[in-house]
Amino acid sequence: MKRFLQWLALAIGLAVLCRVFPLFHVVPLERAMAKKAAAVFDPAEFAETFWNERLLKSLDRAVPAQTLIPAIQKNPAEARKQFSHHLGFSDSYLYFVSGRGRVLTVTEDEITLAISKDASTPEISLQVGFLFSNAVRDGTGLLNVNNFPNSQDFNAISEALNHLVETRVQPALREQAKVGGVIQFTGCAEVNDETMDLKPLKVVPVQAEVQ
Repeated sequence: MKRFLQWLALAIGLAVLCRVFPLFHVVPLERAMAKKAAAVFDPAEFAETFWNERLLKSLDRAVPAQTLIPAIQKNPAEARKQFSHHLGFSDSYLYFVSGRGRVLTVTEDEITLAISKDASTPEISLQVGFLFSNAVRDGTGLLNVNNFPNSQDFNAISEALNHLVETRVQPALREQAKVGGVIQFTGCAEVNDETMDLKPLKVVPVQAEVQ
């Protein structure tokens, strides 16, 4: 009888414990799906917030083109060391640059600028065609790849930011830029091949004004 009472007390205790701390919860399917959907990363929403709250507020951090271009022309390695930054272990590097330049040529894909007073060859190439690079995502150094465990999310951010450039910055540039005119710009440059990407420096504009 004593053993029976002990087992009964144990069973009651376990029942009470399971009621207070259940082993599983029954969640309605609709609520579970809504929670899962809420957890899905939205690159467009992230890019919009990053663009407005961080990128556009960091434009004053860009190195002046009047400083960067002569440094690259004099010693690309030293300019790279002084003004660029890397993303992870990539061999490519990036510049965040701003300046004012005279328009030399205008095509569907690029607008070339002379930064130096007497320059007759392009020193900056503003990219106004379809974008494939990660320059905008990585150019400011504000986003850390280690904060995005899912590489697909990080790549999606790049695509979303490129779309913002293509829809908000490029159209006015293509429409208003004229040879001989002046453009004030801030943008990001990704250098993968120094023989191709430095002369002129290929810059994806994140803000530009035709003057």
